[in-house]
Amino acid sequence: MNDPVAKITAEQLSAPCTAHGEGPLWDPAGDRLLLVDMIVGDIVTVDRAGHHNRTHVADVAACLRHRSRGGYILATERGFVTLDDQLRPTGPEIAAFTDTKIRMNDGGCDPQGRFYCGSMAYDETTGAGSLYRLDTDGSVAPVLDDVTISNGLQWTADGRRALYNDTPTGQVTVFDFDDDHGTFGDPRRFVAVDGPGAPDGMAIDTEDGIWVALWGGSAVRRYSSDGRLTAVIDLPVSNVTACTFGGPDLRTLYITTSRQGLADGEQPEAGAVFVAEPGFTGTTPYAYAG
Repeated sequence: MNDPVAKITAEQLSAPCTAHGEGPLWDPAGDRLLLVDMIVGDIVTVDRAGHHNRTHVADVAACLRHRSRGGYILATERGFVTLDDQLRPTGPEIAAFTDTKIRMNDGGCDPQGRFYCGSMAYDETTGAGSLYRLDTDGSVAPVLDDVTISNGLQWTADGRRALYNDTPTGQVTVFDFDDDHGTFGDPRRFVAVDGPGAPDGMAIDTEDGIWVALWGGSAVRRYSSDGRLTAVIDLPVSNVTACTFGGPDLRTLYITTSRQGLADGEQPEAGAVFVAEPGFTGTTPYAYAG
C-alpha cells in the first residue's frame, strides 16, 4: 500500500519582485535569499521579512552560486563571470559559446567544485541546447548535447549520481557521475513527472529526496530517493520555476515564480517568492572552487 502524499502549505514571502524569477540561492552570511530575474539580468536579494533589493549584473543572469574563495560565480547569457560580495564583476566574462540564438538557463556545482550550466534556444528549438562545465582552471567544455530546456541539476549525497531536468521531456533523468572527470554517463529515467506542468528547477534534501518545481503546474513536488511521490506544495500561480532550502537550519523551502506569458493583472502573485516549512532539511549547494 502506498503511503499518503503530504499536502504542504506555502505562504507568499515577498511582493512580486521578478518578471522571470529563477535560481534561488540561500546566502547564510547575509541571512538572505538571492535569486535571478533572468531575462533583465538582475540579481534580487530577499530578506527573511520579504523585503527585496535588486542589482543589475548582466544582459542575462542565468544561475548564481557561491565561490569558495569568496564572492560568486554567475552564468550569463553565453558564458560565466565572477562577482565579489557586492555582486560586482571581478574579471572578464569567460565565453562558453557564441550563438546569439541560445542563452544559458540553469545549473549548479558538483561536489568537486566545478560549475555547470545548461543552455536553451530563445525560441525553444528542440535539441538546440547543451550542458556546459566550467572547470576550476577557467576552461569550458560541453558535457551533454541535444538538450532543449536545461534545468534542475543536483547530486546525490554520495556524489555518484546526478539528477537533471530537460523540461520538455517531462521526467527527471539520473546519470552515473564520473567525479574524476566531471562527465555524465548511463542516463535513465528516475521519475516521470505526470502533469499538470513540467519539471523546472530542483532542490535536494539530506535524504536524497528531490523537490521539483513544476512550470505550468502551480506546484512543487517531492520525490523520495526511490522515486515515490511523497509531498506536494500547491501555489496560486502557474509558472513555478525553482526552489532551494534556506534559513539558519536549512529547513525552509524558498520557491521562485515567473510572470512570463501572463497578461497584466493575471495571477497578481506571480513573480513573488513563496516559502514553505516542509519538515525536511536541505543540503547546502556546492560552491565553485575556481
